[in-house]
Amino acid sequence: MPTTPAAVAPVAVAPSTPAIVHPVPPASAEPERWGRVDDDGTVYLRTEDGERVVGSWQAGAPAEGLAHFARRFDDLRTEVELLTSRLATGGGDPKHTLASARHLREGLAEAAVVGDVTGLASHLDSLVETARQAVEGAREAREANRTQAIARKEALVTEAEQLAGETTQWKHAGDRLKSMLDEWRGIRGIDRKTDEQLWKRFSRARDSFNRRRGSHFAELDRQRAAAKTRKEELVSLAESLTESTDWGATAARYKQLMADWKAAGRAPKDADDALWQKFRAAQETFFSHRSAVFSERDAEFAANAARKEELLAEAAKIDTSKPEQARAALRSIQERWEGAGKVPRERIRELEDRLRAVEERIRQGLDRQWRRSDPEADARVAQFRERVQQFEAQAAKARAAGDDRRAKQAESQAEQWREWLATAEKAVQR
Repeated sequence: MPTTPAAVAPVAVAPSTPAIVHPVPPASAEPERWGRVDDDGTVYLRTEDGERVVGSWQAGAPAEGLAHFARRFDDLRTEVELLTSRLATGGGDPKHTLASARHLREGLAEAAVVGDVTGLASHLDSLVETARQAVEGAREAREANRTQAIARKEALVTEAEQLAGETTQWKHAGDRLKSMLDEWRGIRGIDRKTDEQLWKRFSRARDSFNRRRGSHFAELDRQRAAAKTRKEELVSLAESLTESTDWGATAARYKQLMADWKAAGRAPKDADDALWQKFRAAQETFFSHRSAVFSERDAEFAANAARKEELLAEAAKIDTSKPEQARAALRSIQERWEGAGKVPRERIRELEDRLRAVEERIRQGLDRQWRRSDPEADARVAQFRERVQQFEAQAAKARAAGDDRRAKQAESQAEQWREWLATAEKAVQR
């Protein structure tokens, strides 16, 4: 699922502070520096190109007239500074500032003022250029914002179309489309025609998703209704088996019913919970009955196992030194073992293995007893011992005669007969 980018914000362009060629001082501070009043009341402005008549003063002293026209310059200067400040701080519309600055600059040549008109003209030229750049920057910002806003809405349209055609995560996708709509409403700066085209695609995608989601849940309702009917049938079957005593077959049947229950799918929640309780109750009735019967049987089998433990203890005491009595005692134990009955399944192998071990011990004991009384075995032991003694004597005689070769040969033969003697003795002792 695509992530949600940050909302698109317009690109802000902060205009630069106009470059002031030189400070423009208030004319009222020293008006005589910038102009004069003739004897006939004509008011002149001094400029780089010479003097220019800006008005006439007949209402009082010449100094008062000069001050009057200087204050008019100060008013004009204040208006220019206000435009400059608003542009620098972003508080004014760059287009309005540009128009105002151009108007003031064009009228400056005919302005009826006394002051640093040349300096104010330079200042206005700088302000006009900066305002023009700010207007261009604002236009570029609007275009960048428009491009960015279109790209974001196109991304939202693409994501909405993917959700409409692919997802099955209905809750998540529904929430996502809602948040996308909120984001859509916050995106500004697109021309109406483009915005309407994008909105049509976005709206179609949302409608398509809603139709597909509606169809899904309608089908889900049909499936749940069918599951309810099927589970009602399974409950009836489960309840019909509760009194059965055919333990194995019925337990297998309940296992199959459980598999059928899982395969039936989900019914409406309330109905599903109620049907499950009834189905589970039927199972528990049967298995509780079976458990009670098995508990009684297990008690019987445990008693049988205890009886066989006693027989094993009795068998462990059989004396194999008396073969006939040992065989008779073992036969008696084996007969009583068969009559003792069944034991718990998990103990069958253990008890049978222990009985086999006892039987093998007794058999081996009887075999050893027989071998101890076997005259042929005793004769072989005596014969092997005699041969060992003969070769030892030959080795001693050869060594006394200084014949080391014959002594070693006789010792080697004696060692071989010792091994055979040891084997024969073990066979008699078993």
